[in-house]
Amino acid sequence: MKITLDHVDVVEVGPRDGLQNEKVTIPTEAKIDYITALADAGLRTIEAGAFVSPKWVPQMADTAEVYRNIPKDPGVDYPVLVPNLKGLERASDAGVTSIAIFTAASETFNKRNINMSIDESFEKYAPVVQRARGEGMRVRGYVSTAFGCPYEGDVAPEKVLEVCARLLDLGCYEVSVGDTIGVGTPVQVQSVTGILLQVIPPSKLAMHFHDTRGTALANTLAALEMGIATFDASSGGLGGCPYAPGASGNMATEDLVYMLEKMGIDTAVDLKLLVAASQIIAPYLDHPLPGRYLQSCTKAGAPVAPASTTVH
Repeated sequence: MKITLDHVDVVEVGPRDGLQNEKVTIPTEAKIDYITALADAGLRTIEAGAFVSPKWVPQMADTAEVYRNIPKDPGVDYPVLVPNLKGLERASDAGVTSIAIFTAASETFNKRNINMSIDESFEKYAPVVQRARGEGMRVRGYVSTAFGCPYEGDVAPEKVLEVCARLLDLGCYEVSVGDTIGVGTPVQVQSVTGILLQVIPPSKLAMHFHDTRGTALANTLAALEMGIATFDASSGGLGGCPYAPGASGNMATEDLVYMLEKMGIDTAVDLKLLVAASQIIAPYLDHPLPGRYLQSCTKAGAPVAPASTTVH
């Protein structure tokens, strides 16, 4: 199958999905500098944080302060994750204009992740989406474990379709289909995507691949062949899911952008500035960032920004 796309939208999830899985506490100012640099690199959608319980996800406790102090680029969307009405109220108070909600295609994972069944999650989100849209907010949906569950194993593609369709019916403008534990393969990606596309237009689907087993870029190619033009990625390969054993390693934004550029597919992202953004956050972590392109720059002698550096 031939790839006919000439542009791909990249959704940067490092400041939320990436940092929420870190054991270290990142200073608020560093997060602000990081998000600002990501916008300067040309990314048009950047997850800015999550209004979740600081008890369970302490890394996101300062989301309101971070959001309020980001120099807002008028061409950039800064969505935040919202789990319930209380989270929505906090987001609204902070001036948020775009949110994301999340559920799973696996009952067991959903219960472990948010302590409720899939049906219960939709009951909870219905008033959240209604109120958010009433306030003029955009709402994006996430579906976890679309290609495999750490507790149940295989997940039926028909279940993935059901959950995606329900999120769109609820009022989400787009659904991000997640390989939460990084078990997907290109053949599986095309099989699941093919079923989704029988009902859902490609413009309403995004893919969220983890590189746990080194298949994220291959899976991206498979999705590109199916006409999917939006992909989530995390600068430097930062993060994973704290509730999914073995799920380390989001697809690195630099690796994705490099591959797409070399294929002649535009992303509007400046790779050099993207590397600079990753280098802002790197000194605060207790491990090196795993992104291959970023590592190649470091080995080639590209400077790593000191912790005090601000890139604008």
